[in-house]
Amino acid sequence: MEYHEAADYLQSLQRRRPKLGTETTARMLAHLGDPQRGPDFVQVAGSNGKGSTACMLESVLRHAGLDVGLFTSPSLTDFREQITVNGRPIPKSSVVDLVERIDPCIERLDADDDLPTHFEVLTALAIAHFGDEDVDVAVLEVGIGGRYDATSAVDPVASAVTSVSLEHTDLLGDTVAEIARDKAQVAPESNPLVTGAEGEALDAIRSVADTVTVGATDADVVAVETGMRCAVENNVSITGPDWSTETNLKLLGQHQASNAGVAATLARQVADVDPETVAGGLRSATWPGRFEIRSTEPMIVLDGSHNPGAMATVEHLLARYDYADLHVVFGAMADKDHDRMVAALPRVDTAYVSRPDVDRAESIETLADVFDGQADTVRRIDSVPEATERAIAAAGPDDFVLVTGSLYAVAEARERWTRLVVPKERHVQSDDAVLPRAAFEDGAAAEISQRHLATHLRTTQADRVTEGLQSLGGESVSTDAGQPEHVVSTALSGTVSQLQAFADGAPSEGHGLASVGRKLSQALDGPPDDWPVDGSETAVMGILNVTPDSFHDGGEYDTERAAVERAREMVANGADIVDVGGESTRPGADPVPVEEEIARVVPVVEALADLDAPISVDTRKAAVADAALSAGADIVNDVSGLDDPEMRFVVADHDAGLVLMHSLAAPVDPDRSADYDDVVESVLRELTERVLLAEQAGIDRERILVDPGCGFGKDAAESFELLDRLREFRALGCPVMIGHSRKSMFADVKGATDDRLVPTLTATALAAERGADVVRVHDVAANAAVLDTVSATAGSGGPADSRRKH
Repeated sequence: MEYHEAADYLQSLQRRRPKLGTETTARMLAHLGDPQRGPDFVQVAGSNGKGSTACMLESVLRHAGLDVGLFTSPSLTDFREQITVNGRPIPKSSVVDLVERIDPCIERLDADDDLPTHFEVLTALAIAHFGDEDVDVAVLEVGIGGRYDATSAVDPVASAVTSVSLEHTDLLGDTVAEIARDKAQVAPESNPLVTGAEGEALDAIRSVADTVTVGATDADVVAVETGMRCAVENNVSITGPDWSTETNLKLLGQHQASNAGVAATLARQVADVDPETVAGGLRSATWPGRFEIRSTEPMIVLDGSHNPGAMATVEHLLARYDYADLHVVFGAMADKDHDRMVAALPRVDTAYVSRPDVDRAESIETLADVFDGQADTVRRIDSVPEATERAIAAAGPDDFVLVTGSLYAVAEARERWTRLVVPKERHVQSDDAVLPRAAFEDGAAAEISQRHLATHLRTTQADRVTEGLQSLGGESVSTDAGQPEHVVSTALSGTVSQLQAFADGAPSEGHGLASVGRKLSQALDGPPDDWPVDGSETAVMGILNVTPDSFHDGGEYDTERAAVERAREMVANGADIVDVGGESTRPGADPVPVEEEIARVVPVVEALADLDAPISVDTRKAAVADAALSAGADIVNDVSGLDDPEMRFVVADHDAGLVLMHSLAAPVDPDRSADYDDVVESVLRELTERVLLAEQAGIDRERILVDPGCGFGKDAAESFELLDRLREFRALGCPVMIGHSRKSMFADVKGATDDRLVPTLTATALAAERGADVVRVHDVAANAAVLDTVSATAGSGGPADSRRKH
């Protein structure tokens, strides 16, 4: 079975059926070998906030060093993101294996007139995957209710009910008390049920289970939002009977503070996590689509609130921001209480009502009627992506744009920021290589070089792209095999002028294609030319390790005098940037305390104030970065990819450059690896979210340089794949760096000596040919000579992407 067959099969399963209960899920788990007997399970139920709570709990447990599985619903883009282990989605190969294993059981259930739903099967597959991966803890977000939900086929060691409101009354009951009693059935045997519920809901829960209450006042655990750290993070205080902690959250509002309190309490029940680790895990948690701020000028927020209670919470959050006009993009499901949802919002200046590309979405006309009297102007827009484009285009820098009504609407709008248009290999590298320019009238060469790019589009978008490109002489083909519903994988091809002409005209095509046009232009043009040096040529970043234990040159430059002499020598030999590092990231390296790392790095940075090259500091600690930037450094090279939540704010406050590297662990952990279906695709996806996180803190994309992280959680073959397909990282709209110098990826290269210099130099040439903006190396003179040779070749009609400054 191929992945696309397995994915299509799962997508074809029914979404609802009249039968309730856990028996069907239990039969599937038994067929899979009862994987629920392995990990410790935590169930998180509730009307609102259960996804955020589950996400924060997962982050805290991972911060404590545990291997953690997380199952949530629904997804924003792909069902695989609903099943993660240590933050990584289930591999396609595992999906295929699990579908093949469970298929005979589903056939038997079908024969017994007991065909399971998509959610039931996905629940069983998630639990099986967590068992296969031998996770320590698996966190399950409950689907509907508690008593009869598929996730209740496990016996949890801890559970929570976040909040309770009227919902799914046809299944759970007609009153809040009835619904609360149903949700409280997730209560574990070994621990009290943790809950943020109040009033009659709390009374009903207490009638079913022992409880630990969480709230702003008069609760066993008091969790309070104490203020705003900045526009995108708040301050939270959590106090238990014998413990307390303070931290910042990316998830804003008092309701999220309560959810954080629930997550913290669960973490202490499950693994006795200490308060400092709780704080670190909570601050690291991200949960896209939940009051997710994508811009501050204008303020643009994506929030998947889909019921009146959640929308009232959004209204409270809006009230803390000063803005001129409120533009609301709204799309909701037909079974929701639209009148009360819209009534909970403040006065809306312009409402852009639309219909998410989901069968059960409400019609545009119905939603337009709901906004009558609540909005000064109501605009009916055919698609959520186009409505989002229109709202942002109309908003001034002091306005507020809110996309809300359902997670489905948010998912479609969010593609504006997450969609990648990825350059693929070209058939012809240079027009002049085929026919000389002099052969053409007026010296103008015929354009015959073909560009090929890949992306994902909504079905209606793909249809417009195909029509538009074909009218210009280009081509576009799409397939929905293995893709989420209403999404297709699309390949684009044409000459630069054909593709650029379509990109320029994309805004007039509607359906949100303006953002596709921008991404296409970005992929064709490449990143800006002025970061951190003249980007018209490949730059050399020279490695200066002021450490006693780095893998190649540890101890050689660990005095200030030796380090300064080495830096000046590297610049004389062709280094465009000098990267000063005070902590080794080699496998097995011991962490260096912040004070010691500052003492190693800062004197060297200060002594190099007059160096004729930018200074980068190689650190994963925000405090070290702050000290080095204050001492005169220009760039932070963060090999952890913003693992320190404060790092992005430090870089933004100093208006510094940022090297954002993809890694699983820093220092390198030989035991930490990932099962990549496609290493380039996975690294691109994860770097996309890291770049968005940096932008959210105020770092301009033009000041971010991305590094795919060869050797950091990738084996040799995967590292070579990253090098070979380096051009695809142009899709991120950032300059690209490759750090390959003398790494273990070359250990098995035939004929390579112990110093691995020759394969390093070869890889430098390959990187330059594939469009690297920066190469990070130890041996500056030798690598600079290689780049000069590549540049000379390019100048004589060789690879057009090759370039060298010197």
